[in-house]
Amino acid sequence: MRTAGLVLAAGAGRRYGGPKAPVILDDERLVDRAVRLLRAGGCDPVVVVLGAWIGDVARAQVVVNDDWRSGMAGSLRVGLAALGDNIDRVVVALVDHVGLTQAAVARLVASPARLAASAYEGERRNPVLIGREHWASVAESAVGDSGARTYLDAHADEVDLVEVGDVATPDDLDRPTRSARSPDR
Repeated sequence: MRTAGLVLAAGAGRRYGGPKAPVILDDERLVDRAVRLLRAGGCDPVVVVLGAWIGDVARAQVVVNDDWRSGMAGSLRVGLAALGDNIDRVVVALVDHVGLTQAAVARLVASPARLAASAYEGERRNPVLIGREHWASVAESAVGDSGARTYLDAHADEVDLVEVGDVATPDDLDRPTRSARSPDR
């Protein structure tokens, strides 16, 4: 089974004060960190969806969501459409998920499920894994900033929860911190 990675990184980061993809944390841009973790966790290829900020991203296929202002759902659709026919499943990650680890991605990839989500103490969170047979329905049900949430809620009995709380946290970066800085500062 071939599992790709998909990084949703098109947003403007309104609460943060600017796009998060180029933000530097521990000497690494968030977008590069996400690609690195997905690849190290077993995802190949990795697709990154950009929009509010556009730049080069090593070791990833970059696609642009021209309608990035409409929310995460549009980026999810653009990213799913960019995946090749030889991909069976995709791990969808958010660029600002600073609590994500390689071990958490590897656990998700190791799941035989066709629909799975990371769980932190039993609570469903990101990233999520989606089998190809669900992509069209996920794309159709995605609205605004809900991404795949609506579809996963409607199919909760089919979602394999993969506990990763012992190797990762659900922490994301919504506000600037001392350790994270914009590249122009």
